[in-house]
Amino acid sequence: MSKVTDPIADYLTRIRNALHAKHPTVDIPASTLKREITKILVDEGYVRNYLNIDDGTQGILRVFLKYDQEGKSIITGLKRLSKPGLRRYVGFREIPRVRNNLGITVLSTPQGVMTGKRARFEQVGGELLLSVW
Repeated sequence: MSKVTDPIADYLTRIRNALHAKHPTVDIPASTLKREITKILVDEGYVRNYLNIDDGTQGILRVFLKYDQEGKSIITGLKRLSKPGLRRYVGFREIPRVRNNLGITVLSTPQGVMTGKRARFEQVGGELLLSVW
């Protein structure tokens, strides 16, 4: 089994692949950061829900994907912003807006993982993790 060097990129790829294949759910190896990101995706309406499954080791995150009436995915794009080789940190004034505010940016801040909108409101910067639209 290969070691994943960027768990967030792996998380996004698994979701992207499951959406492309029109799967109702996707199982992802769990971590605290991935749970926080998934919670934001649920709160912002990009995924229906998620379950924590205890498998005796690190656990599994089962994400329930969301589609519209025509079967099109609610998520049209996922992009990793900060990579292990090139970390991207921003102050709250430099947080990018995604697709004219039609999408969200997710940041890791000293106050925890939050959306770009909330980080701007709380005037806190951090590491840009990903954007979703």
